[in-house]
Amino acid sequence: MIIDIDIHDETGNVTGEQMSLVENLLNEAAKIEDVTNGSEVSITFVDDEQIKEINRDYRNKDAATDVISFALNDDDTDMLIEGAPNLLGDIIVSYPKTIEQAKEYGHSVERELGFLVVHGFLHLLGYDHLNESDEKVMFKRQEDILEAYGLQK
Repeated sequence: MIIDIDIHDETGNVTGEQMSLVENLLNEAAKIEDVTNGSEVSITFVDDEQIKEINRDYRNKDAATDVISFALNDDDTDMLIEGAPNLLGDIIVSYPKTIEQAKEYGHSVERELGFLVVHGFLHLLGYDHLNESDEKVMFKRQEDILEAYGLQK
């Protein structure tokens, strides 16, 4: 394992296979993105009401969303203490939105789950989609990672 992943399922609905997929996929993404070995990320699966509350409290948007990331290293400074873990941040995923969007887009729940966690992970690494140029870069990177792992549409 390249990174340590702490997964919490507050819905009670995420399967063991899906948790394994998330762990393996993020380790593949970490390898592709050349993330420091031993880095840590936390993923929490929540329901729509919980993610709506988080979205409202932290982003001033009173609506449920699919994924929210909280990066712990938002700047470019190298402040790691030797031997201390590199804490990348937290990814919050709405499991009901994952299922809803998989149906909407006509692909598997696993593909949508992969898309959302990679999207959140790339945000932790500093990728963003605030403008068209950055969006193209980020979404291309997502697709490259999903394809490398074998999760095509």
